[in-house]
Amino acid sequence: EKRAKGEEKAQTAEKHDTLFPRAHVVIATISTRSLQDGACPLELSQPNCRRVKKRCVHGFFCTFRKSFCYRRLQYLSSKFQMHVLLNEMKELAAQKKVPHRDFYNIRKVDTHIHASSCMNQKHLLRFIKRAMKKYPEEIVHIERGRGQTLKEVFETMNLTAFDLSVDTLDMHADRNTFHRFDKFNSKYNPIGESILREIFIKTDNHIKGKYFAHIIREVMADLEESKYQNSELRLSIYGRSRDEWDNLAQWAVCHRVYSDNVRWLIQLPRLFDVYHTKKQLANFQEMLENIFIPLFEVTIDPRSHPELHLFLDHVVGFDSVDDESKPEHHIFNLDSPLPANWTEEDNPPYSYYLYYTYANMTVLNHLRRGFHTFVLRPHCGEAGPIHHLVSGFMLSENISHGLLLRKAPVLQYLYYLAQIGIAMSPLSNNSLFLSYHRNPLPEYLSRGLMISLSTDDPLQFHFTKEPLMEEYSIATQVWKLSSCDMCELARNSVLMSGFSHRAKSYWLGPSYSREGPESNDIRRTNVPDIRVAYRSETLNEELHLITNAVRTEELDAIDEEDTLTMTPLRGGR
Repeated sequence: EKRAKGEEKAQTAEKHDTLFPRAHVVIATISTRSLQDGACPLELSQPNCRRVKKRCVHGFFCTFRKSFCYRRLQYLSSKFQMHVLLNEMKELAAQKKVPHRDFYNIRKVDTHIHASSCMNQKHLLRFIKRAMKKYPEEIVHIERGRGQTLKEVFETMNLTAFDLSVDTLDMHADRNTFHRFDKFNSKYNPIGESILREIFIKTDNHIKGKYFAHIIREVMADLEESKYQNSELRLSIYGRSRDEWDNLAQWAVCHRVYSDNVRWLIQLPRLFDVYHTKKQLANFQEMLENIFIPLFEVTIDPRSHPELHLFLDHVVGFDSVDDESKPEHHIFNLDSPLPANWTEEDNPPYSYYLYYTYANMTVLNHLRRGFHTFVLRPHCGEAGPIHHLVSGFMLSENISHGLLLRKAPVLQYLYYLAQIGIAMSPLSNNSLFLSYHRNPLPEYLSRGLMISLSTDDPLQFHFTKEPLMEEYSIATQVWKLSSCDMCELARNSVLMSGFSHRAKSYWLGPSYSREGPESNDIRRTNVPDIRVAYRSETLNEELHLITNAVRTEELDAIDEEDTLTMTPLRGGR
């Protein structure tokens, strides 16, 4: 049956010989079986993306829209404060009635964490010392055609295992990394030596990522021991060559880097300008082909890349990473060159990367019906221009950071209405772009945005063995979050995550995908129905307000006094 499916997909590819000859072309693919079953494609008009984006950007600057959205957001904040005053003790009483369940034993997911820094400093230090004692004569690096053992590498630095300490590694972010992304990136190098980064926290090196796999398995063992904590680790695909996917999949399969508590996201660094300058890529088209063609090949014929086929079962999506504060010299519009014609030394803009990633991912998902599909969950809104958030709103399932929404009430209101997930990392932001006390997370949470807590880079920002619990602990102390708030954040993290429907049904309850209190099982989430009902009814009221205004085309004439009513909640007041 699998062979028949493979042959069918191959025949489909032959029928559409332009399926993926150019990575920038988006082509719908329809399987022969779907046509036989009567599943004909819908004839839908193509949306004018340029017009939609233009409206979003203009909406951000429109005084009336800004005023309207700002007042709605202020209303949501005030309404939540009223809800807390009236129902806080009832929520606490509901939690106390639940046997066994509390914050420590509800499922929570670290929705934004990079694999290369998923361990803390002490963990990495102990592993390096252990490796120096256990594998001193193992050849780990090639220098000028000659193999170097691990012992020789450290001898060139005049260091022994005894000399090493957390301070010697110097990998923790400090006050000098604030608004200095270049200095932060250098913190990934143990002792400031890039060779040690290559040896210990890279998948593609002389020892085939052996040490890195050991560390990841130890982190996975810690997660499995905790039982209730899960992570979505990011691994990098750079797009410099087509064998990157196979190398990464072989690393994961050969070293058995797998856990039920972990899923993978693939991060795509926006570094085309660097590779183009080094003559590694001729144009942006080549980068896209290196990223996506292996995925199309393994989808059409899984036997062509067997390890990759296995690995993709545990990959849930794509991320887009780099320093957002870098100035952009181009605007993505109809006049922008196609990827095959992008041969400039300047880097393409953020929206250019996101659009072509999303377009190709969408075609890939269409082809992978019946297989595991992917979503786009980029870093967005940490720094840089506001229009990054417009691109994220149009194309993303979830985003990471979203700090700049605090300056854009129109977009913040849109993110609320659409319930687009935002994975926030206050400790990371505190060291890079925004002081902890200025972080908008408590404001977002009170207004009802889909927020979760994440760690980003425990190696640089955290000290304990459980960085996610450290993140929750500090947030709770600083912002005086209630037990209900913490459990709501944990529930949000599971909803936002890429774990399977089966896992979410077990963690949150079989009806988790429904709306309102019926979606909640307090015996599993420890979130009172009162809180879930409040969130659902408040969101429905806001959507009702907007849809009514659109129908009557009288948004200008809305009397806000008539909308500021508090509907009694079931089980609440």
